[in-house]
Amino acid sequence: MGAGGTLRDWMETRLREQLAPARLDVIDESHLHAGHAGARPGGETHYRLDIVASAFEGKSRVERHRLVNAVLDDAFKRGLHALAVRARTPAEAA
Repeated sequence: MGAGGTLRDWMETRLREQLAPARLDVIDESHLHAGHAGARPGGETHYRLDIVASAFEGKSRVERHRLVNAVLDDAFKRGLHALAVRARTPAEAA
């Protein structure tokens, strides 16, 4: 995903730039999906994302997920197969 960086690093950078999260955890869970659809030997196909950002205020769960997916659209084009998202506002995370 760029000059020696991982897909995880790229996703974290994009999310920080676009959504300015107060908290962000990007967890590669690809090893848990070995042998499943979309899995590759090198991993970086299945991620779990826990993000807390003011950008989610006033948005439904579906709208929050759409926003995250739009920010990470290129990741799906480059091999990301599955993304589990937990998107909360700072008040919800307190």
